[in-house]
Amino acid sequence: MIRVENLSKRYDKDYVLKDLSCKIESNCIYGLVGANGAGKSTLLRLINGVFKPDSGEIYIDDELVYDNESLKQKMVFVPDDLYFCQGYSLLDMAKFYEAMYKDFDMLYLLDLAKTLKLDINKKISTFSKGMKRQCALICAFATKAKYMFFDETFDGIDPVVRSLMKKIIAKHLEEYDATIVMTSHNLRELEDICDNLGLIYEGGILFESDINTLKTDMIKVQISLNKDFDMNDFKDIEVLNFKKIGSVATMIVRDKENKTKKLLEKKKPIILDFIPLTLEEVFIYEMEVLGYEFDEII
Repeated sequence: MIRVENLSKRYDKDYVLKDLSCKIESNCIYGLVGANGAGKSTLLRLINGVFKPDSGEIYIDDELVYDNESLKQKMVFVPDDLYFCQGYSLLDMAKFYEAMYKDFDMLYLLDLAKTLKLDINKKISTFSKGMKRQCALICAFATKAKYMFFDETFDGIDPVVRSLMKKIIAKHLEEYDATIVMTSHNLRELEDICDNLGLIYEGGILFESDINTLKTDMIKVQISLNKDFDMNDFKDIEVLNFKKIGSVATMIVRDKENKTKKLLEKKKPIILDFIPLTLEEVFIYEMEVLGYEFDEII
């Protein structure tokens, strides 16, 4: 488990993170979303011991992270701003990782490189942005680290390779009982792979939840009644958002006890449709409930 307690970090006088606390359970994929500059990268660097916090503590498996060499054998971090040693090929970088990680699997890396059609002897500097990201990711996978951290995980990677990377991540999670933290400013990018999501805003975790709970608690309803009606006709259910065009209303409803359908059927509607919400829609309405404009946050 990763525990972050009252974490603060500032550059000069400006706080990037302030009193941030969160828990990331073991053996899960945790997605951290937020606008550019929200503090995602800083949080990952702090968790990985790259930066020292100004205040607060970070624990992994109940051990303090900062300046903990033995713990770092269990961790691997792929930053947003990739760095490769000048003139190195993928094979050179693999040997570099192999020298640092005792469980590094060179054969696995070579197999992944072959699958991705990456020339292991070619200088990485000649690769495209997406290919460089692939190099960094497969080096990380080959470490077999228990804790993996990916900043802007799929930046520059085409949809086909992105799908393959997600399968590799899921396989690593299962085989090594791993915990994987991924950041993105794009909710849709993380929706189909993460178990939990946290939204970072103004230096703190504004909202976090299990994805399945998020999706099952809210539903979108389209309804029309055989009479004129407005939001006051639905006081018996928890309506988070109500819009009516002509004779048809669209509502976002919180449905924790699965009673909404029965309650609405009692009104004998002319039209009654239930439409799945995207994760982005869920976040938008959750933010509205908390009094925030989603577009201003992400």
